[in-house]
Amino acid sequence: MDKLLVLFTLSGSLFALIFAFITARKVIKFPEGTELMKKISLSIRCGANAYLKRQYKIALVFFGIMFVVLGAMAFAGYLTPYVPFAFVTGGFFSALSGFVGMKIATLANSRTANACQDGLNKGLRVAFSSGSVMGFTVVGLGLLDISIWFFLLKFVFQLSNEAITSSMLTFGMGASSMALFARVGGGVFTKAADVGADLVGKVEVGIPEDDPRNPAVIADNVGDNVGDVAGMGADLYESYVGSIISACALGVAALQSIQAMALPMLLSAIGVVCSIIGTFFVRTKEGANQKQLLKALSRGTNFSAVSIAIISLPLVYFTLGKENWTIYFAILAGLVAGVLIGQATEYFTSDSYKPTKNLAATSETGTATIIISGLSVGMISTLVPIVIVAVCILVAYFVSGGANDSSMGLYGIALAAVGMLSTLGITLATDAYGPVADNAGGIAEMAGLDKKVRERTDALDSLGNTTAATGKGFAIGSAALTALALMASYIDKVKTLEGGAQKIADLSITNPTVLVGLFIGSCLPFVFAALTMNSVGRAAQSVVKEVRRQFKEIKGLMTGEAEADYENCIDICTKASLKEMILPTVIAVIVPIIVGLVLGCAGVVGMLGGATVSGFLLAVFMSNSGGAWDNAKKYIESGVYGGKGSDNHKAAVVGDTVGDPFKDTAGPAINILIKLLSMVSIVFAAIVVNFSLL
Repeated sequence: MDKLLVLFTLSGSLFALIFAFITARKVIKFPEGTELMKKISLSIRCGANAYLKRQYKIALVFFGIMFVVLGAMAFAGYLTPYVPFAFVTGGFFSALSGFVGMKIATLANSRTANACQDGLNKGLRVAFSSGSVMGFTVVGLGLLDISIWFFLLKFVFQLSNEAITSSMLTFGMGASSMALFARVGGGVFTKAADVGADLVGKVEVGIPEDDPRNPAVIADNVGDNVGDVAGMGADLYESYVGSIISACALGVAALQSIQAMALPMLLSAIGVVCSIIGTFFVRTKEGANQKQLLKALSRGTNFSAVSIAIISLPLVYFTLGKENWTIYFAILAGLVAGVLIGQATEYFTSDSYKPTKNLAATSETGTATIIISGLSVGMISTLVPIVIVAVCILVAYFVSGGANDSSMGLYGIALAAVGMLSTLGITLATDAYGPVADNAGGIAEMAGLDKKVRERTDALDSLGNTTAATGKGFAIGSAALTALALMASYIDKVKTLEGGAQKIADLSITNPTVLVGLFIGSCLPFVFAALTMNSVGRAAQSVVKEVRRQFKEIKGLMTGEAEADYENCIDICTKASLKEMILPTVIAVIVPIIVGLVLGCAGVVGMLGGATVSGFLLAVFMSNSGGAWDNAKKYIESGVYGGKGSDNHKAAVVGDTVGDPFKDTAGPAINILIKLLSMVSIVFAAIVVNFSLL
């Protein structure tokens, strides 16, 4: 059974990676277009590569320090000797996922623009194929990492199932650490460039979006790739492996069997196949509106979700036996919750529905009202996802037998998270294609392609804004479920340590250490969001000043007779983002240790609970506000309320500028934060049990 499990999981990994490779080859075969299009695409590619190279150097220093710290803990007997190596491999595969996705995205941007000259459907296929490479690389590398470690720990080092899951949880910490670097650094880069380009180019100077005269235009396009592609790939890699490993750990605790550990891995491997088949259902017709384009993408994701829902029932029955078959409904609850969160996000952020249309209408009374209304949309949008997640948790807990055995209920919640992420291959593809379409629109503008081409890329880009918001909602929802599962894993981990059971004997809300931990945890996402928002603000100020300087000092820039200094803006964004990403990551690693040493294990549990709840709500609020502002701007640009260049449009641009760091920097990074807090707590649990003050 054990070897079959490794073989099946490895097969799922190889299917995903082979499909990603074949799809990448298909994308590269499409023509890039004119020499000018090739030149622009190369500039974006070189800028993105240069940024990642410098980011990885800084990350390497952090991982080196953590390797030494974890190695010292292992030497002292607080961890197994495999933990430091698991931490490093988790970070490596997380970084690799983002790098591969960014590489194909920067190769596909000009090809998508060129394909849009032949029609909307061809442009969609090129962009979506590029997104598919990212999606299936993430799930493929995730399952590969899990397969390799399970094989080594089980058959080479011959550890028990409990020791295997405990060690494997650590590479989730490595993946989360790298994801936070990628999300925060990439998010600061992309939004600093975007804000600088929009505020000076659109609002002050009055030139179109992606106009080649704008000095920040290449940096903006580079940012789309390092933030929305490389950052997102690293982010969802750690979500994917984190959900699987936490489910494995809780399965071993609940049933004490290899079958319980096998189920999340088998489910994920089958999800790969269902997702691959779903990609072939994505196509559209010429002249399609956003609803039709969204329907084209939904066909693929819905097919994959329905397929995994059908296959999961016999899988659960034959893996766990007929006495535990009702746990299938926990998986189903996760799948349904993921779909519903996506639909709720679509409703609040798509310009096909009232919230965003009404938001666009508020631009008639100026900037202040569109910002007030955008904040309101984000706040009210938290209600539906929180209800969905709450219902999902209750269903998953009780159908799994939580009323009689809490460990079974927690296992069910973990499986709900795995169910939600089981079709990540195609779900991530629908998200990752957005930045490619955005870049394609920029290249079409800068290369002076026909107006119809820009209309087609704008249609794909507008859809990309909606799918990106949907993807973020999906990621945040899965993060909440995974964080709950990891919190349960932390409690189980503490109980296995000598003297640990006494440390968490009282986890009631009346315990002052739990209550203080709850307050600290609730505050953390707000502090974290403030740091990342300030980072974007400081970096954007530098870009704004540089763009203003170039418009003032470079003679002939406005008339198109001189070329802007694109490299200087890229360099400013790179330096600022790399500097700003360090503090938030260090805080996420250090705070759980400090809280544990001061308040003890009960305080840590309170902190994790507070951070999960407030982080989930804040992330949804920021993501949906930003998405609504962005699509309200796009809606006005389609010709309503005065169209491009009008006062309404300028108000919407300012709203979008406020929303950019909401949805692309602070919001997405919070879901990594709440999981990293749990991962760090688990790894340092032995230190806290032995040396805490309380």
